[in-house]
Amino acid sequence: MSESKTLYEGNWSRFVERDGWEYVERVKASAVAVLVPITNDQQIVLVEQYRVPLDARIIELPAGLVGDRDEDRDEAVITAAARELEEETGYRAADLKHIMSGPTSPGILAEAPHFYLATGLEKIGDGGGDDSEDITVHCVPLSSVNDWLNQKMTEGLKVDPKVYAGLYWATIR
Repeated sequence: MSESKTLYEGNWSRFVERDGWEYVERVKASAVAVLVPITNDQQIVLVEQYRVPLDARIIELPAGLVGDRDEDRDEAVITAAARELEEETGYRAADLKHIMSGPTSPGILAEAPHFYLATGLEKIGDGGGDDSEDITVHCVPLSSVNDWLNQKMTEGLKVDPKVYAGLYWATIR
């Protein structure tokens, strides 16, 4: 394998080339944590937020960067997962179980998010993210989530395919 060459570096990402292949790396984060939060009454907790690259509001699993803040440079992935769950949704999990790690867009991104099943949820706040985020929290019964997601798509929202992966893991636990 040859050495990679940086083509451009911004505040949060870098565009690199190696062996004729161009891809994106994170600059200020060591990993990504993605959560599949399931409440005690069998609801999945999803988040909705505007995403600039798609110019649309997206339904997603709660997620966030690991080690992206100076005070969190050495944090463990599971610590970031717990922090992001509370920050984005207002829920604290009694149990975080690592499900898997794997690439979500391997043709363009050099990252493999870590997925966690979050159970034993306790509502401790409103969620909504930090000052840079505008997050709406949705608690959707697992029994009707497919209809709910279809309705959101007819309303013009987009659904991140990781939501469907999360639903798979929620049903086989």
